[in-house]
Amino acid sequence: MIIGVVDGQGGRIGAHIVERLISVLPEGAEIIALGTNAIATAAMMKAGANKGASGENAIRQTSLRLDIIAGGVAILQPHSMLGEMTPTMVEAIVQSPARKVVMPLKSAGIEIVGLKNEPIPHLIDELARRVAEIVRETKDV
Repeated sequence: MIIGVVDGQGGRIGAHIVERLISVLPEGAEIIALGTNAIATAAMMKAGANKGASGENAIRQTSLRLDIIAGGVAILQPHSMLGEMTPTMVEAIVQSPARKVVMPLKSAGIEIVGLKNEPIPHLIDELARRVAEIVRETKDV
């Protein structure tokens, strides 16, 4: 199972996601850090991602071979993250056959009704739990 974590800017949220995923995923799961820039990728690599790549082409090409893509809802919004999330990156993520597991972050400017307003650490925990569930479900099939 290959999980891609996408983040931009300083990569802090992505790094926290990587750390949490490592703690809940079974042995053998691979985490690939996909940063919109090298700083974000480096932060996720430092957090323990198995591999990492940066930029539009890396996200476009790697999205095709992932089982799960995780990150904030901004990874589905062109021009988010102060413009770092290009339309090409978003298109690659949305069109990828991978399951997408995203967290609602208000900084993306998108409000998703029906959700509780939770602190980011709680959202990261929930995202990691859901990714781990998907991994377990997939192994059972």
